[in-house]
Amino acid sequence: MQSFNHLITTRPHEVRQVLISDLHLSPEEPALVQAFLALLDDCLALPQLNRLFILGDWFEVWIGDDAYLTLSEDARQNHWLTPLIVKLKKLRVAGCEILVMHGNRDFLLGQPFCSLFGGELIYEPYYLTVGQQNYRLEHGDALCTDDKKYQFFRKMMRNRLTQWYLLNKSLTKRLAIADKLRQKSQQNNANKAAYIMDVNEDAVIQAIADSDALLHGHTHRPAIHQATADKKRYVLGDWRVLDKDSRQPKVSAVIGAVTADGDTGDNAAGFELIEFKMTV
Repeated sequence: MQSFNHLITTRPHEVRQVLISDLHLSPEEPALVQAFLALLDDCLALPQLNRLFILGDWFEVWIGDDAYLTLSEDARQNHWLTPLIVKLKKLRVAGCEILVMHGNRDFLLGQPFCSLFGGELIYEPYYLTVGQQNYRLEHGDALCTDDKKYQFFRKMMRNRLTQWYLLNKSLTKRLAIADKLRQKSQQNNANKAAYIMDVNEDAVIQAIADSDALLHGHTHRPAIHQATADKKRYVLGDWRVLDKDSRQPKVSAVIGAVTADGDTGDNAAGFELIEFKMTV
Protein backbone atom coordinates (compact mmCIF):
# COMPACT_ATOMS: atom_id res chain seq x y z
CA MET A 1 0.00 0.00 0.00
CA GLN A 2 1.41 3.36 -1.01
CA SER A 3 1.60 6.23 1.48
CA PHE A 4 1.34 9.94 0.64
CA ASN A 5 1.53 13.16 2.61
CA HIS A 6 -0.80 14.59 0.00
CA LEU A 7 -3.36 12.84 -2.15
CA ILE A 8 -1.50 10.88 -4.82
CA THR A 9 0.86 13.71 -5.68
CA THR A 10 2.79 11.65 -8.23
CA ARG A 11 -0.15 11.31 -10.66
CA PRO A 12 -2.95 13.69 -9.71
CA HIS A 13 -4.39 13.78 -13.22
CA GLU A 14 -5.34 10.07 -12.98
CA VAL A 15 -7.53 10.32 -9.86
CA ARG A 16 -11.22 10.20 -10.72
CA GLN A 17 -12.91 9.34 -7.40
CA VAL A 18 -11.92 9.37 -3.71
CA LEU A 19 -13.60 7.25 -1.04
CA ILE A 20 -13.27 7.80 2.71
CA SER A 21 -15.03 6.64 5.87
CA ASP A 22 -14.88 6.69 9.67
CA LEU A 23 -13.54 10.19 10.14
CA HIS A 24 -15.41 10.59 13.45
CA LEU A 25 -15.10 14.37 13.28
CA SER A 26 -15.90 16.41 16.37
CA PRO A 27 -14.81 19.69 17.97
CA GLU A 28 -13.00 17.59 20.58
CA GLU A 29 -10.58 16.30 17.90
CA PRO A 30 -9.43 19.42 15.98
CA ALA A 31 -6.55 17.50 14.37
CA LEU A 32 -9.04 15.28 12.52
CA VAL A 33 -11.00 18.32 11.37
CA GLN A 34 -7.82 19.95 10.06
CA ALA A 35 -6.83 16.74 8.30
CA PHE A 36 -10.21 16.57 6.55
CA LEU A 37 -9.83 20.19 5.43
CA ALA A 38 -6.36 19.30 4.11
CA LEU A 39 -7.82 16.37 2.17
CA LEU A 40 -10.41 18.70 0.64
CA ASP A 41 -7.61 21.05 -0.44
CA ASP A 42 -5.94 18.10 -2.15
CA CYS A 43 -9.24 17.16 -3.80
CA LEU A 44 -9.60 20.71 -5.12
CA ALA A 45 -6.16 20.34 -6.72
CA LEU A 46 -7.05 17.11 -8.55
CA PRO A 47 -7.96 18.20 -12.10
CA GLN A 48 -10.04 15.13 -13.06
CA LEU A 49 -11.76 14.37 -9.74
CA ASN A 50 -15.50 13.90 -10.26
CA ARG A 51 -16.69 12.18 -7.05
CA LEU A 52 -15.99 12.17 -3.33
CA PHE A 53 -17.65 9.42 -1.30
CA ILE A 54 -18.01 9.64 2.50
CA LEU A 55 -19.11 6.14 3.51
CA GLY A 56 -20.43 6.65 7.02
CA ASP A 57 -19.30 7.83 10.44
CA TRP A 58 -18.31 11.17 9.03
CA PHE A 59 -19.06 12.55 12.47
CA GLU A 60 -18.48 11.10 15.92
CA VAL A 61 -22.07 11.96 16.79
CA TRP A 62 -24.91 13.60 14.86
CA ILE A 63 -28.07 14.54 16.74
CA GLY A 64 -29.94 16.01 13.77
CA ASP A 65 -29.47 18.57 11.01
CA ASP A 66 -31.35 21.19 13.02
CA ALA A 67 -28.45 21.37 15.50
CA TYR A 68 -26.67 23.39 12.81
CA LEU A 69 -29.50 24.62 10.60
CA THR A 70 -31.26 26.47 13.44
CA LEU A 71 -28.14 28.44 14.39
CA SER A 72 -28.11 32.19 13.83
CA GLU A 73 -25.84 33.62 11.16
CA ASP A 74 -23.47 34.90 13.85
CA ALA A 75 -23.34 31.49 15.53
CA ARG A 76 -22.59 29.79 12.22
CA GLN A 77 -19.67 32.10 11.56
CA ASN A 78 -17.82 30.69 14.56
CA HIS A 79 -19.02 27.08 14.31
CA TRP A 80 -16.46 24.33 13.64
CA LEU A 81 -18.62 22.88 10.84
CA THR A 82 -18.72 26.07 8.77
CA PRO A 83 -15.19 25.81 7.26
CA LEU A 84 -16.00 22.24 6.19
CA ILE A 85 -19.19 23.34 4.48
CA VAL A 86 -17.44 26.23 2.72
CA LYS A 87 -14.69 23.98 1.36
CA LEU A 88 -17.10 21.21 0.34
CA LYS A 89 -19.18 23.79 -1.53
CA LYS A 90 -16.08 24.91 -3.43
CA LEU A 91 -15.41 21.30 -4.37
CA ARG A 92 -18.97 20.86 -5.61
CA VAL A 93 -18.81 24.10 -7.62
CA ALA A 94 -15.59 22.76 -9.17
CA GLY A 95 -17.64 19.87 -10.59
CA CYS A 96 -17.07 17.11 -8.02
CA GLU A 97 -20.11 15.22 -6.75
CA ILE A 98 -20.17 14.67 -2.97
CA LEU A 99 -22.00 11.52 -1.93
CA VAL A 100 -22.61 10.84 1.76
CA MET A 101 -23.72 7.56 3.36
CA HIS A 102 -24.99 6.96 6.88
CA GLY A 103 -22.82 5.20 9.45
CA ASN A 104 -23.66 3.89 12.89
CA ARG A 105 -22.66 7.22 14.49
CA ASP A 106 -24.43 9.63 12.13
CA PHE A 107 -27.61 7.81 11.10
CA LEU A 108 -29.64 11.00 11.79
CA LEU A 109 -27.76 12.91 9.09
CA GLY A 110 -30.24 14.28 6.55
CA GLN A 111 -30.39 15.72 3.05
CA PRO A 112 -31.04 19.28 4.32
CA PHE A 113 -27.53 19.45 5.81
CA CYS A 114 -25.96 17.86 2.71
CA SER A 115 -27.78 20.40 0.55
CA LEU A 116 -25.80 23.20 2.23
CA PHE A 117 -22.79 22.20 0.12
CA GLY A 118 -24.58 20.55 -2.80
CA GLY A 119 -24.05 17.02 -1.50
CA GLU A 120 -26.31 14.01 -1.93
CA LEU A 121 -27.30 11.51 0.74
CA ILE A 122 -27.00 7.95 -0.61
CA TYR A 123 -28.18 4.67 0.88
CA GLU A 124 -26.56 1.27 1.22
CA PRO A 125 -25.92 -0.79 -0.70
CA TYR A 126 -24.67 1.62 -3.34
CA TYR A 127 -23.21 0.21 -6.56
CA LEU A 128 -20.25 1.81 -8.29
CA THR A 129 -18.82 0.84 -11.64
CA VAL A 130 -15.01 0.81 -11.72
CA GLY A 131 -13.72 -0.02 -15.17
CA GLN A 132 -15.46 -3.27 -16.10
CA GLN A 133 -16.26 -4.22 -12.49
CA ASN A 134 -19.23 -3.56 -10.24
CA TYR A 135 -18.35 -2.54 -6.64
CA ARG A 136 -20.82 -2.78 -3.77
CA LEU A 137 -20.36 0.07 -1.27
CA GLU A 138 -21.68 0.08 2.29
CA HIS A 139 -20.68 1.35 5.70
CA GLY A 140 -19.96 -2.16 6.96
CA ASP A 141 -21.82 -2.48 10.26
CA ALA A 142 -24.56 -4.60 8.68
CA LEU A 143 -21.90 -7.22 7.89
CA CYS A 144 -21.03 -7.74 11.59
CA THR A 145 -23.83 -10.25 12.09
CA ASP A 146 -22.10 -12.11 14.93
CA ASP A 147 -22.85 -9.12 17.14
CA LYS A 148 -26.52 -9.92 17.75
CA LYS A 149 -27.09 -7.14 20.28
CA TYR A 150 -25.68 -4.50 17.96
CA GLN A 151 -27.73 -5.75 15.00
CA PHE A 152 -30.91 -5.41 17.08
CA PHE A 153 -29.85 -1.90 18.08
CA ARG A 154 -29.04 -1.04 14.46
CA LYS A 155 -32.42 -2.24 13.23
CA MET A 156 -34.15 -0.18 15.91
CA MET A 157 -32.14 2.99 15.21
CA ARG A 158 -32.60 2.76 11.44
CA ASN A 159 -36.38 2.53 11.88
CA ARG A 160 -38.09 5.69 10.63
CA LEU A 161 -40.45 5.77 13.61
CA THR A 162 -37.51 5.67 16.04
CA GLN A 163 -35.75 8.45 14.15
CA TRP A 164 -38.93 10.53 14.09
CA TYR A 165 -39.21 10.05 17.86
CA LEU A 166 -35.61 11.11 18.44
CA LEU A 167 -35.77 14.13 16.14
CA ASN A 168 -38.83 15.40 18.00
CA LYS A 169 -36.88 15.51 21.24
CA SER A 170 -35.14 18.74 22.21
CA LEU A 171 -31.50 19.15 21.15
CA THR A 172 -30.44 18.96 24.80
CA LYS A 173 -32.24 15.66 25.34
CA ARG A 174 -30.88 14.25 22.07
CA LEU A 175 -27.35 15.13 23.08
CA ALA A 176 -27.84 13.42 26.44
CA ILE A 177 -29.22 10.31 24.72
CA ALA A 178 -26.28 10.26 22.29
CA ASP A 179 -23.74 10.54 25.14
CA LYS A 180 -25.44 7.73 27.02
CA LEU A 181 -25.51 5.47 23.95
CA ARG A 182 -21.85 6.18 23.22
CA GLN A 183 -20.79 5.33 26.78
CA LYS A 184 -22.82 2.13 26.70
CA SER A 185 -21.31 1.18 23.35
CA GLN A 186 -17.78 1.66 24.67
CA GLN A 187 -18.55 -0.49 27.71
CA ASN A 188 -20.10 -3.24 25.60
CA ASN A 189 -17.26 -3.27 23.07
CA ALA A 190 -14.66 -3.58 25.83
CA ASN A 191 -16.16 -6.95 26.78
CA LYS A 192 -16.65 -8.34 23.27
CA ALA A 193 -14.33 -10.76 21.52
CA ALA A 194 -12.52 -9.21 18.55
CA TYR A 195 -14.17 -11.51 15.99
CA ILE A 196 -17.65 -10.44 17.09
CA MET A 197 -16.94 -6.84 16.07
CA ASP A 198 -15.55 -7.87 12.68
CA VAL A 199 -17.53 -8.90 9.59
CA ASN A 200 -19.08 -12.34 9.31
CA GLU A 201 -17.74 -14.43 6.41
CA ASP A 202 -21.17 -15.71 5.37
CA ALA A 203 -22.56 -12.15 5.42
CA VAL A 204 -19.70 -11.03 3.17
CA ILE A 205 -20.28 -13.86 0.68
CA GLN A 206 -23.98 -13.04 0.57
CA ALA A 207 -23.33 -9.31 0.11
CA ILE A 208 -20.79 -9.80 -2.67
CA ALA A 209 -22.85 -12.36 -4.58
CA ASP A 210 -24.18 -9.86 -7.14
CA SER A 211 -20.99 -7.76 -7.37
CA ASP A 212 -17.37 -8.10 -8.40
CA ALA A 213 -15.97 -6.50 -5.25
CA LEU A 214 -17.09 -5.21 -1.84
CA LEU A 215 -15.92 -1.97 -0.24
CA HIS A 216 -16.74 -0.85 3.30
CA GLY A 217 -15.42 0.77 6.47
CA HIS A 218 -16.69 0.56 10.05
CA THR A 219 -14.37 -2.13 11.44
CA HIS A 220 -11.30 0.15 11.61
CA ARG A 221 -9.24 -2.71 10.17
CA PRO A 222 -8.05 -1.47 6.77
CA ALA A 223 -6.98 -4.31 4.47
CA ILE A 224 -7.59 -6.12 1.20
CA HIS A 225 -9.18 -9.55 1.64
CA GLN A 226 -9.82 -12.33 -0.85
CA ALA A 227 -13.55 -12.74 -0.19
CA THR A 228 -14.01 -15.56 -2.72
CA ALA A 229 -11.80 -17.19 -5.34
CA ASP A 230 -12.30 -14.28 -7.73
CA LYS A 231 -13.67 -11.41 -5.60
CA LYS A 232 -11.99 -9.00 -3.20
CA ARG A 233 -13.17 -7.15 -0.11
CA TYR A 234 -11.61 -3.73 0.48
CA VAL A 235 -11.77 -2.20 3.96
CA LEU A 236 -11.25 1.54 4.40
CA GLY A 237 -9.55 2.75 7.57
CA ASP A 238 -10.61 5.06 10.35
CA TRP A 239 -8.88 8.43 10.74
CA ARG A 240 -6.33 8.22 13.55
CA VAL A 241 -4.42 10.90 15.42
CA LEU A 242 -0.79 9.85 15.91
CA ASP A 243 1.64 11.54 18.30
CA LYS A 244 -1.34 13.20 19.94
CA ASP A 245 0.74 14.75 22.72
CA SER A 246 3.30 16.32 20.40
CA ARG A 247 3.17 19.90 19.15
CA GLN A 248 2.61 18.63 15.61
CA PRO A 249 0.34 15.57 15.74
CA LYS A 250 -0.05 13.45 12.63
CA VAL A 251 -3.25 12.04 11.20
CA SER A 252 -3.29 8.80 9.26
CA ALA A 253 -6.12 7.25 7.24
CA VAL A 254 -6.46 4.50 4.67
CA ILE A 255 -8.67 5.78 1.87
CA GLY A 256 -9.76 4.51 -1.53
CA ALA A 257 -9.08 5.97 -4.96
CA VAL A 258 -10.44 5.18 -8.40
CA THR A 259 -7.79 5.99 -10.97
CA ALA A 260 -7.78 5.97 -14.75
CA ASP A 261 -5.01 6.66 -17.24
CA GLY A 262 -5.96 9.50 -19.53
CA ASP A 263 -4.89 7.48 -22.59
CA THR A 264 -7.03 4.42 -21.82
CA GLY A 265 -10.11 6.19 -20.42
CA ASP A 266 -12.49 5.24 -17.62
CA ASN A 267 -13.15 1.78 -19.08
CA ALA A 268 -9.73 0.74 -17.80
CA ALA A 269 -10.17 2.38 -14.39
CA GLY A 270 -8.84 0.61 -11.32
CA PHE A 271 -9.27 0.82 -7.56
CA GLU A 272 -6.61 0.95 -4.85
CA LEU A 273 -6.21 1.64 -1.14
CA ILE A 274 -3.83 4.43 -0.16
CA GLU A 275 -2.54 5.63 3.20
CA PHE A 276 -3.08 9.37 3.53
CA LYS A 277 -0.92 11.12 6.13
CA MET A 278 -0.88 14.70 7.28
CA THR A 279 1.08 16.62 9.89
CA VAL A 280 -1.23 19.09 11.65
